Amino acid sequence: MAEKEKLRIDKYLWAIRAFKTRSLATEACKAGRVKLSGQAIKPAYVVKIGEVYSVQKGGLRKVIKVVDLLERRVDAKTAVRFYEDLTPPEETQAFKSAFLAPVLTRDRGAGRPTKKDRREIDDLQESWFDEED
Repeated sequence: MAEKEKLRIDKYLWAIRAFKTRSLATEACKAGRVKLSGQAIKPAYVVKIGEVYSVQKGGLRKVIKVVDLLERRVDAKTAVRFYEDLTPPEETQAFKSAFLAPVLTRDRGAGRPTKKDRREIDDLQESWFDEED
C-alpha cells in the first residue's frame, strides 16, 4: 500500500469534520463509538475507500461511507466530497425534533405539584407527543 493510501480513522474523521479535534475523534474510537460492521475499531485502523462506518456523537448516530481519502482538514463544502452520508432520514429527524419539543416550567416558589397537577401535566405531555407521530 502506498503511503498516500494509509490513513488512520481518527485522522479521517477529523479531516471530514465529523469531530472538532483529532483527540476527540481518537477518544470516540477508544470508547467504541466508531464502528465498522457493528464492531468497534481502534483509532489506528486504516481507512479503506468504500467502507461504511457508524459514528455515535452525543445523541446523534451517523452512517458514513468513505468516497475518497482526505489527509488534511479542509472547509466543510470541500469535505462533503470525501464521504457519503447514509444516515437514515428518520434518525436525523428524531434528533432535530428533540430540540423542538416544548419544555415545561413551573413558577418559582409554586411548590411541588399536587396529584391533580401531575395528572394534568402528564396528559398535556402525552397530547404533544401524540401530535408529532
